[in-house]
Amino acid sequence: MAAPDFPVIQFLGAAQTVTGSKYLLTYDGRSILIDCGLFQGMKSLRLQNWEPPPYDPRKIDAVVLTHAHIDHAGYIPRLIKEGFRGRIYCTEGTKALSEIMLPDTGYLQEEEANYLNRKKLSKHDPARPLFTQAEAESALGSFETKAFGEDFEPVPGFRCCFLYAGHILGAASLVIRAGQKTIGFSGDTGRPHDPVFFPPATLPAVDYLIVESTYGDRLHPKTTPIQELGSIIRDVIGRKGVVLVPAFTVGRAQTLLYFLNQLKRQNRIPKFPMYLNSPMANRVTEAFVKFRTLHKLSEKECADLLSQVVVVGTVEESKALNKKTGPMIIISASGMATGGRILHHLKAFAPDANNAIVLSGFQAAGTRGEALLNGAREIKIHGQMVPVNASVHSLENLSAHADYEEILAWLAKSTVTPKQVFITHGEPRSAEAMAGHIRERFGWNCLVPTHLMSVKLE
Repeated sequence: MAAPDFPVIQFLGAAQTVTGSKYLLTYDGRSILIDCGLFQGMKSLRLQNWEPPPYDPRKIDAVVLTHAHIDHAGYIPRLIKEGFRGRIYCTEGTKALSEIMLPDTGYLQEEEANYLNRKKLSKHDPARPLFTQAEAESALGSFETKAFGEDFEPVPGFRCCFLYAGHILGAASLVIRAGQKTIGFSGDTGRPHDPVFFPPATLPAVDYLIVESTYGDRLHPKTTPIQELGSIIRDVIGRKGVVLVPAFTVGRAQTLLYFLNQLKRQNRIPKFPMYLNSPMANRVTEAFVKFRTLHKLSEKECADLLSQVVVVGTVEESKALNKKTGPMIIISASGMATGGRILHHLKAFAPDANNAIVLSGFQAAGTRGEALLNGAREIKIHGQMVPVNASVHSLENLSAHADYEEILAWLAKSTVTPKQVFITHGEPRSAEAMAGHIRERFGWNCLVPTHLMSVKLE
């Protein structure tokens, strides 16, 4: 009798790091990618985006996305440039956000390359984008949407189903049946008491489980982020300073707008100029209105999100903000200060001790956001060292990722009894800690895979 053909999983990203999520699942001669993210953060990671992939993109039959964040979906245009011709499956919310985020990412890469070329700041002549806005827009033609709870077959031999994850709009956990094996992917797990999103759906029984560990070694503080934000604003505005918020344009920016709206309407902060300097965040906010069933906000609360802020559109308007003086608040991307308009605002306002920088989510290793969080007194932007005299604050309890206790509680509600758990999407210390928590709580076998490791799911 011929030996059974078991699925094989290879960890192509998010292995002992929080970025570049990619999992290659192969069975019965066919291969699918679960997530297809860009590496962000440390230069050694970012350089992997430019290297030839350790697989043949032409032999990938399909891509299945858990959500639209760039570290999970941002490599798709490049994958297509390298020869992928299959379909890309996701939820409707994920497709709507990808239609905003992927072209924006291509545009930002072109803009960054042009800036470096004009200023002659790149070691490469000329500096080039990983992919262009046009290439990203073209890639969207390969997307196909599936509803939460709907069984679908991306290619013969694989049965898939998306489950609500509550991390961002459209975010999903994923259950895949390959042959006789069922594999669960947590994706990025949302929080049970998020102010905007519903709790994540529980998982069914699976044979193997891939679970994130962004906060595997720590708990979120028992603080109220809206109160923290209000206190910081009152303090900085009182000295006519500038509150600068590097914001994740998907999810966190909308939560911040919701908080600002509540603080203003309750007269807990004074009247002063508030700017949303992210065209992408503006478009994402509009998507919240369209997909109201995917979050807790009412139609009126969605409509009110932009009522208290001035939306900054053009580059000229963005530059003009840097010439203004406080009091004011500027919310701008990106959330880890890895790129985007926030860099120009940091150059303008970080040196002034009257100002404040408010970090609004997880800061990956090697990012400017992590450097600020760790007390850096200067950061490198566009080849120049910028002093940091502004105070730095972190709204840790605003994170869109469940901490380890929240993940354990989520798993405890399910019927999951896996033969093996793979701990991914966490720095080494966080991943190992998450593995320890799961072993202690459930007695399951846990493995923290290394980059490019392959495992046969026997």
